[in-house]
Amino acid sequence: MIQINSSNIRVWSLLGQSGTLGLVLLEIAKENEKIIALTSDLAKISGLERFGKVFPDRIINTGIAEQNMLGISAGFANEGYIPFAISFANFSVLRACEPVRHFMGYMRRNVKLIGLGSGFAMGLFGNTHYCKEDIAIMRAFSNITILSPADCTELVKAMEASVNYDGPVYIRLSGVVNNPVVYQKDYDFEIGKAILHKKGEDITIIATGSMVFNSLKASEILEKQGISATVIDMHTIKPLDTILLEKEISSSKLIVSIEEHSRIGGLGGAIAEYLCSNRDHPVLLRLGIEDTFQTPGDYSYMLEWNQLLPEQIALNIGQKFLSLS
Repeated sequence: MIQINSSNIRVWSLLGQSGTLGLVLLEIAKENEKIIALTSDLAKISGLERFGKVFPDRIINTGIAEQNMLGISAGFANEGYIPFAISFANFSVLRACEPVRHFMGYMRRNVKLIGLGSGFAMGLFGNTHYCKEDIAIMRAFSNITILSPADCTELVKAMEASVNYDGPVYIRLSGVVNNPVVYQKDYDFEIGKAILHKKGEDITIIATGSMVFNSLKASEILEKQGISATVIDMHTIKPLDTILLEKEISSSKLIVSIEEHSRIGGLGGAIAEYLCSNRDHPVLLRLGIEDTFQTPGDYSYMLEWNQLLPEQIALNIGQKFLSLS
């Protein structure tokens, strides 16, 4: 069990989720000799260099060949190992789409696929490296669990939980270095069980990944405007926690989904699919990445362009809420 304390949380936050990944995997591997790390030439970016020095026989660099990485991972899983296959999200999911579908979905091999730098984390690398479609694609594949941790502390919890989970898992890493801290101390984490951060009376905000922090900040702005918001961290997108969802939205006048992913097919899409099976439900406002290829910029610029900063989120929610009054 990895020690979660203020010192570690500070270090993880500075490194960001991608940098924290390697440190976490190393500690977990010390306790479980079945863990294997596979990377598509991204050991340095994913913090795996120390892992390679400690366990040189348990790390494989497949080169920039994500399809092969998935095939090798499936082979290890078939022999009882727990492979963590690591690459940028767009290459892990989009380039290796067919092997992911076959080996993880169809064959149910116990592969843990890590998507680095999802959303706009790749900044000026541009649209070829932005990944705004991965949740939509992975949701469509049977048998694959999808996790999207809110911060580095939750990444630790998600990694530990995935090791003990017998089945294919996709972990989507979002944000950049100096990752904002959502969880200041240890807490209970369970795959498929969302976390209620605060309870409000007017609206329910359901966020995932990097947008959990921004949603909490947006809720503080809304409180000053007289709008009381419930905020939920939906860290597991598949399977969706419909029990908590049903409980919290029953008294809400507006539901809001927020994600650093396309508004098509992601968290908002999953919630919409659930809601449409109910006769009566509140209006759903889906906030996320615009359905277009955008002029590249740095991370904060791209969030601003897509109105995903806390002030912009609060403004959009406030306007929608007032229109329903």
